[in-house]
Amino acid sequence: MTSTAAHSEAAKPKRQRTCISCGAQGDKVGLLRIVRTADGTARFDATGRVPGRGAYVCSAECFKAAAKGKRLNRALKMPVSEEDYAQIASELERL
Repeated sequence: MTSTAAHSEAAKPKRQRTCISCGAQGDKVGLLRIVRTADGTARFDATGRVPGRGAYVCSAECFKAAAKGKRLNRALKMPVSEEDYAQIASELERL
């Protein structure tokens, strides 16, 4: 790898994620990720590395607003069960 190739990778801007509730943008580390798993359930992804389709919220309050408006269903492209919403909410409250 040449030094110019390494330099262009280092200068590359970080990809921004958007909160599905309020629209705030931030990097991956600053937002909370909810993921659609391979078995068709939704869960909170504390590591940000679980494979599957992800959606981001910036806070527990935004998650509550997203749950109320069923925005998570659209973002994950699946119906999210009430049990999944409750499980995710309890995990977010523990943070």
